[in-house]
Amino acid sequence: MPDLLIRKLEQFTRLSALDKSALDAAAGEKRRRIGPREDIIREGDNPGQVNLILDGWACRYKQLRDGRQQIISFFLPGDLCDTHVHVLRRMDHSIGALTPVTFAEISRETLARVTAEHPRITQALWWDTLVAAAIQREWTVNLGRRIAAERLGHLLCEIFIRLRGVGLTEGHSCVLPVTQADLGDAMGLSNVHINRTLQELRGSGLIVLKGRQLTIPNLNALMRDSLFNPNYLHLDRVGRHLDANEASSQVSSGPA
Repeated sequence: MPDLLIRKLEQFTRLSALDKSALDAAAGEKRRRIGPREDIIREGDNPGQVNLILDGWACRYKQLRDGRQQIISFFLPGDLCDTHVHVLRRMDHSIGALTPVTFAEISRETLARVTAEHPRITQALWWDTLVAAAIQREWTVNLGRRIAAERLGHLLCEIFIRLRGVGLTEGHSCVLPVTQADLGDAMGLSNVHINRTLQELRGSGLIVLKGRQLTIPNLNALMRDSLFNPNYLHLDRVGRHLDANEASSQVSSGPA
């Protein structure tokens, strides 16, 4: 069941039972599981399908001839690896697993049928595409203008909020299964610098990191110190149909 994708899309709009059934069928056609550091698709390959991350973490990355690598984005459970990637004739980047990953391969024919028959899914997928582009813009600002502590804190805020949106957090904590080297490749920082920056965030009480478990005791404080504004994640649910409790709450609270 692509429950996490459904939860993610329902941050934008309410999906019907038929919509959910169509996504379930699409994600069940073909599934694969690969190990960490294996590629889902490589630069230069012909992208014949859209990949949906069901379990585990993956990343989009570019690698230079000498082996240096830049992680361009993280794919979390429930993420589609580029809804319209099949339009391209050749991949201009690679998508690789950071942990063991289970993913569904959704053919272009299946995706075309689902979007033609379910306009609300189409609208939600466009929202997802636009949010992905907004995240890339924010990562560019991170690399170009934020100092190391702001850069890393901003990324941790983003990851936590994205995981919380699909129900993968517990209180103030979430799993962070990536290595310090992965964080360095994403943030443009050396291993020594990323280690020093993690220690700085720990020392200031903004994060607790034990093994693969990240705890953010005060998310607002980390957001403030990292210059994090969640508006680029577009979680205001403009297109979402409010349920009765939400509508009642908004009426009773008056205008913002």
